[in-house]
Amino acid sequence: MEDTTPDGLTARTAPLLSYGSYIGDKDVDGTGWVYTVSSRSLLEDVFTSLKLKRALEKDPDPSSAAAQHPYVVGRCAMVADADVDAATDAAAGAVREWSAVPLADRLELGRLFRERLLEHWDRLMDLLAAEAHPRKLARWELTGLLTLFGDTNREWYARQMHQEFEHGGRRLIVRRQPDGVVCFNPPQNAPASMAALAVLVLMAGNTVVVRAPRSIALSTMYILRELVAPILAELGAPAGTLNLICGRPRQIIDRWLAHPGVNDIFYFGDSAQGMRFEQECVAHGKKPVLELAGNDTLVVWKDANLDHAAEAITEAFYGSGQICMVPNGVVAHPDIADDLLDRVARLAADVKPGFPEDDDVLLSPVRRSERFFALLEQATDAGAKIICGGRRVELDGTPSEAGVFLEPTVVRVDGPGDPRELDVVRLETFFPLIPVVVPPAAPDDVLLDRVIDFVNSNVYGLRNSLWSAGSEVVDHFVRRVRNGGLLKINDSHIGTVPYLPTHGGTGLTSGVFGEANYPMLKTSRLQGVSIAPDVSPRAAVFEY
Repeated sequence: MEDTTPDGLTARTAPLLSYGSYIGDKDVDGTGWVYTVSSRSLLEDVFTSLKLKRALEKDPDPSSAAAQHPYVVGRCAMVADADVDAATDAAAGAVREWSAVPLADRLELGRLFRERLLEHWDRLMDLLAAEAHPRKLARWELTGLLTLFGDTNREWYARQMHQEFEHGGRRLIVRRQPDGVVCFNPPQNAPASMAALAVLVLMAGNTVVVRAPRSIALSTMYILRELVAPILAELGAPAGTLNLICGRPRQIIDRWLAHPGVNDIFYFGDSAQGMRFEQECVAHGKKPVLELAGNDTLVVWKDANLDHAAEAITEAFYGSGQICMVPNGVVAHPDIADDLLDRVARLAADVKPGFPEDDDVLLSPVRRSERFFALLEQATDAGAKIICGGRRVELDGTPSEAGVFLEPTVVRVDGPGDPRELDVVRLETFFPLIPVVVPPAAPDDVLLDRVIDFVNSNVYGLRNSLWSAGSEVVDHFVRRVRNGGLLKINDSHIGTVPYLPTHGGTGLTSGVFGEANYPMLKTSRLQGVSIAPDVSPRAAVFEY
């Protein structure tokens, strides 16, 4: 007979995942525990789920009946203040040895990490679903990592990190040297896949401290502790090359800013906080690497493949829009706007809520949805029209004021006037909500320049897209668009391709020094080297 919990549910048979801090290659106890309950449980029985979390954080005995409840997935230790500094000290102590490892050996870390991703694929998919990532999106996240660490990208990175030339009998080297200790603060909406970028930072020769988000720590700890740490041991990396802690962000970030051993801080967050944090970093002598809000624009010209353009637009609804790199606004040529909106509305109806484990689900629950309705009210009061959506819905898609999901929502914004007077256009909303701006009719050359000016004037700048079959339109757009770290033409807005960056951009997306972010390059610096056989300095300076 199977064991059951006090409420009659079958007890979990698999061991409870449990992670302490990982400092200097040792597992370290914390000051308490934060437990992960499955996102499915929060949809099935939110009261029981929250009651379990509170009970376990008061009495964290892993053998207790509460810990054996099938809703409980795992736990992570909360770091003590002293251990935040100990993790940074361990990373600082490992820099000299790890940075001296040949580049080719460090690049092996990426190849082996990719192999382990495939070996742990099913377990990672389950963990991401437990943390509310719909399986379709979890597959996209992990597939993107496979591309990022594929042979093509690793070979490209090798060329960027080290190039050699011969000139006048000299051996000339242009190379990138690691910055040193890099601290990672991944976001709550995609912590594991963003924390995996730390592998690229390690490949550059840096040592790393990663803070797993307190509210959603488990997948981050798993991917780095179970995949990356063993690979580093196999490669002979010194103790302290990778360190993992979990705690409140401000508790940890303040200690990173104050620690003399920290060189860079990789920060994910909203733009207002991120821009303030950039100033704090500079004041403390740290390099900020900022990944902030997106608010991407997707342009559809009159000769576009409207079916494919509509598919790209509906990427805005994936994960309920709580992904920084999805499209956030559309500019549609007035000649095709009606047709395009019809197609988008039909596709939006197929984007469903449900349990994250279900293969056809793409929507995630949305907390604090009052802002969503305030955005809609402001837009409609100004004359915008809701094409589809605009309601809360239940797990099965039934409209309900108590629903925890939001319908995919499309809002039409017609010119003239400045569409950015509306918050739904001007700001990253982080909802399954996309405005479609339809500018007034004008000659195509004039209209195209106006659209490009609109794209370039965005205060954010992560990604932009264009859909057009005309080579002249495409060429003009590519030549003139300066905004953003990535420009996609007739392609998925969120898809990952070799060579091109996945993160970083301009303006409020990555700060004053923002640009496309290749983490291996962003956390290293250029250095030139000249090795001469033996020349006369005076001859080198004065003889031509």
